[in-house]
Amino acid sequence: MRAGESVFDFVYDEADEDTFKPVDGKPPPRRNYNKWRPNQRLLPQRKDEELEAKKREAEKEKQRRDKQYNQNRTSQRREAAAFRSSVDIQPEWTMLDQIPFTTFSKLNFNVGEPEDLAMCGALEYYDKAYDRVTPKTDRRLERFKNMNFFKVTTSDDPVIRRLASEDKATVFATDNILSTLMCAPRSVYSWDIVVQRVGNKLFFDKRDNSQLDLLSVNETCQEPLPEAKEDINSAHSLSVEAAYINQNFSQQVLVRDGGKVQFQEQNPFAGDSEVAASVAYRYRRWKLDDETFLVARCELHSVMESKNGSVFLTLNALNEFDPKLSGVDWRQKLETQRGAVLATELKNNANKLAKWTAQALLASADVMKLGYVSRIHPRDHYNHTVLSVQGHKPKDFAAQINLSTNNMWGIVKSIVDVCLKLAEGKYVLVKDPQKPQVRLYLVPSDAFENDYVEEPLPEEEQVPPPPAEEESGDAKPSEEKDVDADV
Repeated sequence: MRAGESVFDFVYDEADEDTFKPVDGKPPPRRNYNKWRPNQRLLPQRKDEELEAKKREAEKEKQRRDKQYNQNRTSQRREAAAFRSSVDIQPEWTMLDQIPFTTFSKLNFNVGEPEDLAMCGALEYYDKAYDRVTPKTDRRLERFKNMNFFKVTTSDDPVIRRLASEDKATVFATDNILSTLMCAPRSVYSWDIVVQRVGNKLFFDKRDNSQLDLLSVNETCQEPLPEAKEDINSAHSLSVEAAYINQNFSQQVLVRDGGKVQFQEQNPFAGDSEVAASVAYRYRRWKLDDETFLVARCELHSVMESKNGSVFLTLNALNEFDPKLSGVDWRQKLETQRGAVLATELKNNANKLAKWTAQALLASADVMKLGYVSRIHPRDHYNHTVLSVQGHKPKDFAAQINLSTNNMWGIVKSIVDVCLKLAEGKYVLVKDPQKPQVRLYLVPSDAFENDYVEEPLPEEEQVPPPPAEEESGDAKPSEEKDVDADV
């Protein structure tokens, strides 16, 4: 660049004017992608929501199918494991009638106060120290192998035979048989009762080694018990275990060498050399109508003194076999949530508790004691411990579990009326293993006679001997008393 020149010096040339174009210094406009792809930013989010919704629907459908499958499987297992007939129905049997349980719920009969015809046996005193037992101060359940427990059926009872010969009633039964009929609508498992029509008399009997001699466990629970009979948690194994626990519990909670209350007549089933369990047999008569009277043998298990005199008790034990199956651990809940424990038992063992309550009402027991007995270890069904004992007044407990006395007697009255119309012979009432109904069969006169085995529960369980005699006494039971302070 020469001196005097400047970068800003230039020469205008008119020839360049035609080729000149002004330059716009603004940036070019941005392209609006949303105009031609308006939903691009929203599509991924909407797609994710649709996928999540489909996943939720698929999960719900899978849960529904799994639930249906489990319900069907549970039903099949329950039918296979527990819903078998308690007695084999023979082809030569003739079915005469079937009565659905729905008809039982509508029945009502107001029976009058019973009359005591005889009192037999002896009662030992209840040890009130067991009312203070807790899971922290539990007592090991003892075994009473030398104690004799009798489960004699109606027609083999010498006292009932005598009362029948004296024409004291038309219908004869035991409290166990009556409670089975009274609580039939709550039963799930099959049971059977032999009905014998002899002249104008009616005898309700149980078969030897009948299921009525055992106690059901978790009968009304929704979850099925294991199928294998040899499994310690199968329905049969638990029934045997529960019977064993009840027998031992009823003797353990008594005062040792605390004396006895003797009744007018001796124990009709025990021999002189046999040690009979503490039990009193109360033979009572109810009037069903002007021509029909019913006599039943009822049981009381113990006695205790209160401020108002002697109080008579029934003793029974609930048993815990595996807290994982019941969902309630007694060792953790009995002290703080005893109501929850009882509520669970009422749900899982509704029939058994109702039958115990009915038997206490039939015997006019002042108090029914319920023991809570658990296995020391869930896989050990031989060793148990008493965790707690609770007392209830039978009438109050019946109201709590919605057990109506009028309905119970209505069921008995209806069955008695049906059976009194039968001709002389032998019949059997069978609770249907699959449906809520009972069936009445005519059976041969020699049916079930070959079933008799003078053999009790297994060796480790209690062994009832054949019937015999015991010492007599002269004490009489007192009337029902106010026992609020002793419950």
